[in-house]
Order: sequence, then structure tokens, then C-alpha cells
Amino acid sequence: MKKLLPHIYIENCKEVIEYYQQVFGGEIKNTQTGDGIEMFKGHEGKYIHAELHINEDCVMYFADVFTPLTKGNNIWTMLEMSSEEEIHSIYQTLSRDGEIKMELQDTFWGARYAVVTDQFGLT
Repeated sequence: MKKLLPHIYIENCKEVIEYYQQVFGGEIKNTQTGDGIEMFKGHEGKYIHAELHINEDCVMYFADVFTPLTKGNNIWTMLEMSSEEEIHSIYQTLSRDGEIKMELQDTFWGARYAVVTDQFGLT
């Protein structure tokens, strides 16, 4: 595994990431809004992805939340894998006793991606 990164879903993402930049320093990168993407219609101007690069080893991912927040569902762990074999192995293991929220697939942003909530309720 290359990295394990927090992915924080929050209301007012732009305001929040700018606040954390003031607190921790670093640079906001790779911001993308839902503008012009059919599945995000009605959420124009909201961030579907933004990154705060505090330093080379510390990166926080953020996105606006599009569903009601409940305790435990607003921080996800993003795993960056080293190989296709590792992706499939970990996906299969986590989904065995968990719940698949989004099947493993190629995405419009150029990544293999899935969403799985494990047996302990962690996404």
C-alpha cells in the first residue's frame, strides 16, 4: 500500500479547507466542483474533491457532503494501492463482511475506485 489518507465529508467544504490551510499551512490542490457533471446536478459550486497538501507526507482530502451526515459517515479512509492485485484483494476482503456502496470500477477522474463500508461501519 502506498498511502492511507483521511477523506473528510463536510458541509461548506471550501470554507473548511481554507480554515485548515490557515491552521496547518500547506497548499490547496486538485479542487473539482460538481459543475457540469450530471450526477451532481443541483449541487453546482460544491466541491466533489479538494486536497490540502500540508507537506509531502501529510495530505487531507475533503468534499462537500451531499447526503445527511450521521455520526461515523463523514470521515472515510482512502487507500492508495500499489497494484491491481492489491486493489482486488483488499476490496474482496473488506466487502466480504461489509457493504458495497459503489462497485469497484474505472471512474471519470481516471482512477479505479470503490466504496465499501466494512463490518465495523467504517468506510
